[in-house]
Amino acid sequence: MPLHRLGFARWISAVPSGGNRYDDEVAAGLRGRGIDVAEYAVPGRWPVVGQAEGRRLAEVLLAEQDWLVDNILAAGAPEAITAVRAAGRRVTVLVHYFPADEIGWSRTERDRLASAEGQALAAADGTIATSHWTAAQLDMRYGISGAAVAVPGVELAPCSPPPAPGEPPRLLWLGRITRTKDPLTLVAALARLRDLGWTARVIGPDSVDPAYTRLVRAAIDLLGLGDRVAQLGPRTGPQLEADWAGGQLLISTSRVEPFGMVVTEALARGIPSVVPAGTGAAEAQRSGAASGIPAGGTFRSGDDHELAAVLRGWLTDPRRRRQWRNAAMAQRSRLPTWRTTVEAVLAHISESLEPG
Repeated sequence: MPLHRLGFARWISAVPSGGNRYDDEVAAGLRGRGIDVAEYAVPGRWPVVGQAEGRRLAEVLLAEQDWLVDNILAAGAPEAITAVRAAGRRVTVLVHYFPADEIGWSRTERDRLASAEGQALAAADGTIATSHWTAAQLDMRYGISGAAVAVPGVELAPCSPPPAPGEPPRLLWLGRITRTKDPLTLVAALARLRDLGWTARVIGPDSVDPAYTRLVRAAIDLLGLGDRVAQLGPRTGPQLEADWAGGQLLISTSRVEPFGMVVTEALARGIPSVVPAGTGAAEAQRSGAASGIPAGGTFRSGDDHELAAVLRGWLTDPRRRRQWRNAAMAQRSRLPTWRTTVEAVLAHISESLEPG
């Protein structure tokens, strides 16, 4: 049965979000393939909402026959997924991340969110994961096997040049300033590298957790890094492109990362990365890889000693810098595109509509 119309229930962040970018690209790509995509932005403090928001989501989901639903909504109101499935609607849940993993929830809240997400996924017709790491986690956590994988695409961008002679390398960190993204680990690691030449830019929305933002700024000052580490807040458009153009190494410290779109954004510019091992960011770092030489390194999440050691190795070894950059440049032409993302999403939804 061909898909002609699709409802898309999504949550829109008040600050720039990789998940929102993914949703925008998928909606636009499906429309480009002739699908009438009806987007429903569902307000609320998802995923922790009350019964009223859950009832509202259930009402929204009655408006269309076939649905793609962000998992931040599904995890917040699994009863809505169960109710509309009983009413004959077809629902595919798009899993961007695991809400229960967000640092800051109490153990009780984390357990409740995990249980609720498992209920929602069990009730849905199908599941799409935004990385192979996420798909494996779905199987391990909830017994949801065979989830379709539609990794985020990326657009090629101008390559970042090496630093000019005599200019120290510039390190980049991009993400929301939150405990989950953990920029404090970066700051602590950089404090161990004062004897080396480098500068760093911390870029991203800083209004999500104001108290934590103040803590990061205070740590930069307390450790005497104010003249080398610039915390710049959110950047978009030409400003952000200028930051990318001046960077030679991306560092991700996120404690929980289902994929890490910023890592492939770096690869699209020929920039290698250092990321936490065992996360989706490590999967992103290997995007397009055809050789055994990685486009970067890894460290244990939250371990500033190990991160500092990896960075010291890169800063002091010209051969390693060349290897990582060459690997990033080689991967650049083989990165996933938004076209392949949309094709994977459409194939899975269409398959779920087939009878039997």
